[in-house]
Amino acid sequence: MPRISTLRITRSHKIATAVLVAAGSVTAITATGGPSEAQTTATRSSVSVEPVAAAGVPTAKDAAEKAAKENAAKEAAAKRAAAKATAEKAAEKERSEKQAANRSTERKAVTPKKYANNLDGWIRESLDIMDKKNIPGSYEGLHRNIMRESSGNPNAVNDWDINARNGIPSKGLLQVIQPTFDAYHVKGTPKKLTDPVANITAAANYAADRYGSIDNVDSAY
Repeated sequence: MPRISTLRITRSHKIATAVLVAAGSVTAITATGGPSEAQTTATRSSVSVEPVAAAGVPTAKDAAEKAAKENAAKEAAAKRAAAKATAEKAAEKERSEKQAANRSTERKAVTPKKYANNLDGWIRESLDIMDKKNIPGSYEGLHRNIMRESSGNPNAVNDWDINARNGIPSKGLLQVIQPTFDAYHVKGTPKKLTDPVANITAAANYAADRYGSIDNVDSAY
């Protein structure tokens, strides 16, 4: 008996059904198809798509963010450079001031202080030495005792008291005997009993040791 093939295709919105009848048997094939082109288009149109960089090309948003970061980095670098410049300027000013102060100190050290070659100058020079050696005494105390002892004569000699009779007369502005001068001589002054500055300074050193200060002396000492 000849074979009869009958193909029936039923189409609907989503399902296509094929029925194959062959040799007295029926085979049904159901195929489910994908969405139609209209459906696909409608679906795509309902999705919000963000701009995406294509082939390594940045979007406008990426470019703006990059520019903002670069500007922030430049501003930070500029601030650091300004702060560094300010610090360097301050350090340079400090160095200049220290150098100026050092030069001033060096000039003072190199240039010795000058004193008048008279009673006032001798007393003032002695006071500066006494200050460096921590020997107490004032201008008034020195001047007062000098005027009583020698009337301001650096070559005055006492040739009548007990010291003179013992062969060691008192000499100089503050009438010091040689043994006392040798014991209380202040380093940096001449080793000569009648030298005005050496005589005053040695006498003040002796008075400080015995009386606390030349200021405390008001009579023969």
